[in-house]
Amino acid sequence: MAPEIDLPGPMSLIDNTKGQLVVNPEALKILSAITQPVVVVAIVGLYCTGKSYLMNKLAGKKNGFFLGSIVQSHSKGIWMWCVPHPKKPEHTLVLLDTEGLGDIEKGDNENDSWIFALAVLLSSTFVYNSMGTINQQAMDQLHYVTELTDRIKANSSPAFVWTPRDFTLELEVDGEPITADDYLELSLKLRKGTDKKSKSFNDPRLCIRKFFPNRKCFIFDWPVQKKYLARLEQLKEEELNPDFIEQVAEFCSYILSHSNVKTLSGGIPVNGPRLESLVLTYVNAISSGDLPCMENAVLALAQIENSAAVEKAIAHYEQQMGQKVQLPTETLQELLDLHRDSEREAIEVFMKNSFKDVDQTFQRKLGIYLDIFGPLEEDVKSYRLFIQKQQEKGIQAEEVLKKYLESKEDVADALLQTDQSLSEKEKRLKAESAEAAKKMLEEIQKKNEQMMEQKDKSYQEHVKQLTEKMERDRAQFMAEQEKTLSLKLQ
Repeated sequence: MAPEIDLPGPMSLIDNTKGQLVVNPEALKILSAITQPVVVVAIVGLYCTGKSYLMNKLAGKKNGFFLGSIVQSHSKGIWMWCVPHPKKPEHTLVLLDTEGLGDIEKGDNENDSWIFALAVLLSSTFVYNSMGTINQQAMDQLHYVTELTDRIKANSSPAFVWTPRDFTLELEVDGEPITADDYLELSLKLRKGTDKKSKSFNDPRLCIRKFFPNRKCFIFDWPVQKKYLARLEQLKEEELNPDFIEQVAEFCSYILSHSNVKTLSGGIPVNGPRLESLVLTYVNAISSGDLPCMENAVLALAQIENSAAVEKAIAHYEQQMGQKVQLPTETLQELLDLHRDSEREAIEVFMKNSFKDVDQTFQRKLGIYLDIFGPLEEDVKSYRLFIQKQQEKGIQAEEVLKKYLESKEDVADALLQTDQSLSEKEKRLKAESAEAAKKMLEEIQKKNEQMMEQKDKSYQEHVKQLTEKMERDRAQFMAEQEKTLSLKLQ
């Protein structure tokens, strides 16, 4: 069971320092320790609209994220709170509370746009908090979404939840009641026409429909009278509007039950270290003037993780061989069998920890390391070639053996030296040498065949596990594509 991370309160993840976005290294340390899959919920909206109150409720706490009720926003970038997921065991809930957009103190639209883009890129559920009804003013305030096309490159998007606050309208059309989701979809209907006014009306709606095919809406009444808003976190629940309490409970239940694990393209689940890598990659891209590209972030992450996967596989192989092999083994076949079992497990470790290994570059690196009998195989090939050339010259087997051993400067050639003065010994030694050479050739041939068989089995194991992994990835990708398509067709 992976250890849980339960922060006592929020901490800064990305600071806005003198107009520059800077990642907090302490927050990265926290993320690097989260081995569980992460569900990332980010909230964005104008300052002083009650964003932080909702996030505290999701964390199951009354206090935490700052509840600002004055004109200046206090978020100053993106704040993070990591807690055990209350409804999904072995998962971590990562809450991201963003800086209030439109902070009059900074007046930095560029910064606001990047904060919005980062929240979209990092989250699995993206909550947009606004005041009042969803009208053209609300759409104009959401102009950041129209800039996403120019600011990020992404082939997937988070679930989108719009939360209009202090909502006073009755949810009905032509006297018939409608749901909050119906209200959102009606608000996103396009206006006919190609004039400038129609384009201004349609652009943000088109962008929301394009970027967020999975949409949901929750409306909220006033929590208390306006004069008590500054003390919202000090008020007891019974002092709040009962309808508001019920609406918050419904919102939290939905978010905690339906928000999915953050995934990369292809359905690859994100854990803490992967989220850490995404944060760094995106912020570094923004700082260098580049567009934060999801695919580039995934490739950079793949390089890091696949290198680590090779190291883990090698470490496992060495551990297994160290435990199982007692040298010298009685036969070569026994050693090959132990090698094959350890190699299969090592490949399994690599497959489990790797992803997007383009052209199997890292798997080949692992294969090269695991081919420990390669040098021996080359030596056998060299010996067989030497024999072939010598026999073409008409040299007998015992002489071939002697010459080969001499070419290797092996002390074994001393066994072939005879006492020239004893003819009986000479004859016997020649006969014994011939028989020994014959047996050695047969043994070498047998070992060569065993190693060729082992090499073929090793190749087949690599292919087998790679094929299985590709089939799993393909099935996951198709399921993800079908889900996205169905959402777009709704």
